[in-house]
Amino acid sequence: MEYHGWVTIRETARVEDDHDSLLERQVEEIRAYLAQIPDYGLIDLRWLNGIPSLHVAGHPNHNSGWVDTLLDLFQRIGQLAPGSYGLLHVWDDGGNHPNEFRVYRLVRGRLSEHTDSLLSPTIPTLEDRS
Repeated sequence: MEYHGWVTIRETARVEDDHDSLLERQVEEIRAYLAQIPDYGLIDLRWLNGIPSLHVAGHPNHNSGWVDTLLDLFQRIGQLAPGSYGLLHVWDDGGNHPNEFRVYRLVRGRLSEHTDSLLSPTIPTLEDRS
């Protein structure tokens, strides 16, 4: 299994957020949520040029609920900060789509699942047949 994702955290979908204490409170609530996730892989939440950004990545041996954990994280961010947006790419070769990446898109508080067309099908795009 492999996953890579990012989220730009925004208070609202307005062109210009006020960047007041509401965004800071939203980010602190997201940090508290992150503290509940088991320590595995990359989970990095930081402010970049005044904008909070989250990055996740990992290569666990098995899914073991990681996809659900990540989807819950993205959904929670969408609830707490509905202007947030980002993508999560997942390749679970032991799951329902073993030969393709799935892309989860967070926009305006909604998470949706999509087929990837750039890295899929993983065989022969990324790997040779055995």
